[in-house]
Amino acid sequence: MKDAFGAPQSLLVLGGTSEIALATARRLIALRTRTVRLAGRPGPALDAAAAELRARGAEVRTVGFDALDAESHESTLGEIFAEGDIDMVLLAFGIAGDQGRDEEEPLAAVRVAQTNYTGAVSAGLVCAGALQAQGHGSLVVLSSVAGERVRRADFIYGSSKAGLDAFTQGLGDALHGTGVHVMVVRPGLVRPEPTPETTPEAVPEAVPAARAASPSPARARGGAALLASARITAARTASVRFASAPLEAPSLTTTPDAVAEAIVTGLRRRSETVWVPGSLRAVMSALRHVPRPLFRRLPL
Repeated sequence: MKDAFGAPQSLLVLGGTSEIALATARRLIALRTRTVRLAGRPGPALDAAAAELRARGAEVRTVGFDALDAESHESTLGEIFAEGDIDMVLLAFGIAGDQGRDEEEPLAAVRVAQTNYTGAVSAGLVCAGALQAQGHGSLVVLSSVAGERVRRADFIYGSSKAGLDAFTQGLGDALHGTGVHVMVVRPGLVRPEPTPETTPEAVPEAVPAARAASPSPARARGGAALLASARITAARTASVRFASAPLEAPSLTTTPDAVAEAIVTGLRRRSETVWVPGSLRAVMSALRHVPRPLFRRLPL
């Protein structure tokens, strides 16, 4: 069970060598998480990750897990839950692929889709069922901002994350009221090195622009139509700003530690959606409304 501060006592990581997952595990261990299960492909990297977390005071065990072997998920994950309740499952596995190669080699593209989406659907449903059976727990799924509006530059990866994101939201709705908390995490581009802190001046002013363009209640006789027009205007204005500040800009990127901090905060607040950095919420809100002909011209 979670302690009085909302920190899980036990953690299961699917994708046990993920930098974000390990950064999250470190923070949770510092908050008194004592049991960790790292599930991933057996090898030196998984063993090293377990050794590091043990050195921080947790009881850690590794479990062989292959996202592509969906037929094994029920038995493998079922054995973990049979050992005792799991307070938090962090679904952190996935591959970026190589867009250029994957377009030329459809089987490589299929591997990206099967890992990021099909494998996650299988593992997510197995874990969701186990959490529901025990009556409590959190399922945290690492999605990506890439799935919010799929770009030409990485549409194979982005489409797989779009599917994962939609699946996670639907699963959260299905489990609402059961005692199981589902949270989707949407990081921007994750860089290993620290990035400059986001400042108000560096964040595109998409939301303020939309508010400024919105009519006041006293003047809104065609409220819905005027609001829609205001949003389109705001999106067009924002798109021009984004053209000189693409999503790889330092103010819109993040680090594993920053994502881990956001995950822990989201757990405490029982958030359903977490953006990292938070400024991406406004950015993607605007980008979603940019017409496709204009969107194609953006350097994204």
